[in-house]
Amino acid sequence: MDKTIARIERQAGIPGLVDVLAEGLSPTDLQSLLLEVYRRRAQSRQPAAVLADYEKNRFVRPSALSPLALVEWEQTAFASLPDSFEPVALSPVAPLGTCAAVALNDQRRVLSTARNTEVVSDSTNVLALECARRRRQIMQGDPKSPLAIHLAASHRLLRTQRYENPDLVPHFSAFALCSAGRDQGRLEWEFSALLTHIRFYCQAIRAYTRADTPLRVAVTPLSASAQRYAVVERLLSILQDQVVNAELVRDDQRTSGRGYYSDVCFHVYATTTDGRTLELADGGAVDWTQKLLGNAKERCVTSGIGSERVCAEFATPRGQAVR
Repeated sequence: MDKTIARIERQAGIPGLVDVLAEGLSPTDLQSLLLEVYRRRAQSRQPAAVLADYEKNRFVRPSALSPLALVEWEQTAFASLPDSFEPVALSPVAPLGTCAAVALNDQRRVLSTARNTEVVSDSTNVLALECARRRRQIMQGDPKSPLAIHLAASHRLLRTQRYENPDLVPHFSAFALCSAGRDQGRLEWEFSALLTHIRFYCQAIRAYTRADTPLRVAVTPLSASAQRYAVVERLLSILQDQVVNAELVRDDQRTSGRGYYSDVCFHVYATTTDGRTLELADGGAVDWTQKLLGNAKERCVTSGIGSERVCAEFATPRGQAVR
């Protein structure tokens, strides 16, 4: 048992307290209990204490980036979307376990709430939920329907882990895509979705920077499979004709994302005016809609780009940081 939990149970004089709360109460009863606890705590707080918390709590401070830069980027990104994509405005919260139950992330990295929900920490997971919901509706009429769902969202995310890099902040804006459909065999569906996602990021970055910004696209096959290698080579070959001034490579050395993505994943990098190469977009095939729908034929590709990083490095003068 965690030492902190053991200490809390000793001080409360209730052995097994965590087991009772986690497993002995229904979700609605736990919600009622926690809501009453926080109601009492909130009533006892003084305004000065609230201000003190606002000044020191890393989760509640505003972004240092001008919202004007974010608005300009969002407008550019939405305008760059293929016609097949539908923009959606996500709720600030998602069902409890949205990330941990499907993408197998640690729930401690997510801000859980007293109402059995969690603050959105990764919009791709929420988009996958919406894609799965829509795919299930489609399959009620035709269980083998190939009709694909393509969604996009710009959303502010909050993550609770502490980063060693001071440039990584607890909450930030991201632009994400999610595509869901039915298996076509030989990774054909994944190939088409990956190509669309990668091409979008290249076009959106170029449109926002208003320049022929040097790009690097690195695509990784996640196992030594001839089929996956073939998909990667096809992607790079087509992108070679569609994205100018870009380095297109197969990256067999990538270690991040293994166990998270399946089959194939990618990174998109951009070079700043002072010569730095920055990782901006990340994406790949995942098995989330298979899990959500309990159907091995379902396919899903997700991706995202850090909006604030794009803006911080490439924003026009009116989008300078604010304090």
